[in-house]
Amino acid sequence: MPLDVITAKRAPYRRHGKPWHRTAMQNLDDYDIVRTFGAEYRGVVQYYLLATDVWRFKSLRWDAQTSMLKTLAAKHQSSVVKMTAKHRAKIETPYGLRTCFEARVERNGKQPLVARFGGIPLKRNKKAVLTDHVPKRVTYPRRELTTRLLRQRCELCEQPGRVVVHQVRKLANLDKPGTGQPVWAAVMARRRRKTLVVCHPCHDTIHDRHTVANTA
Repeated sequence: MPLDVITAKRAPYRRHGKPWHRTAMQNLDDYDIVRTFGAEYRGVVQYYLLATDVWRFKSLRWDAQTSMLKTLAAKHQSSVVKMTAKHRAKIETPYGLRTCFEARVERNGKQPLVARFGGIPLKRNKKAVLTDHVPKRVTYPRRELTTRLLRQRCELCEQPGRVVVHQVRKLANLDKPGTGQPVWAAVMARRRRKTLVVCHPCHDTIHDRHTVANTA
């Protein structure tokens, strides 16, 4: 096993001398994050299963695994420990039970989709068959707010045109539901969003109400 190969394969998962999260992947759901990291790691390890010292990829596994968990933690504003507990699983292999990480997407009337990272014994497989595939480029979706802005449509009056973003500090600041709650606040509360993409007239209406409320 060439040591420079191990170093090169570990590099994409490391920054500042340690495993690091991938900011560009935080907009993906858990299933796609685990699936992407799992496919990358599985592709490298399975390619070198004929090597007698494939066990050296333990360092790659640690870096990729930690980077994946940190990415999940950053997405959910949580901790690596909590993400580990949430996604850890056991699978059966020819060498017995192995720990891996899974993310599932439940489907009505169908088997759930399962993305898996790890669970591959780092032991030489003399019968391994190498098949080279051209890797597909992973595309990351735009942030949700960017997509909403690009629609160029007010989320209050539904009219197309130039839009701006109205934002509140936190959802708890919205008026309590009831007859006195303004429409824009009810929409934000219902959608559980601190931002609302609105046209200029609707934005002026929102701030006119704020002015009246503050002077009352």
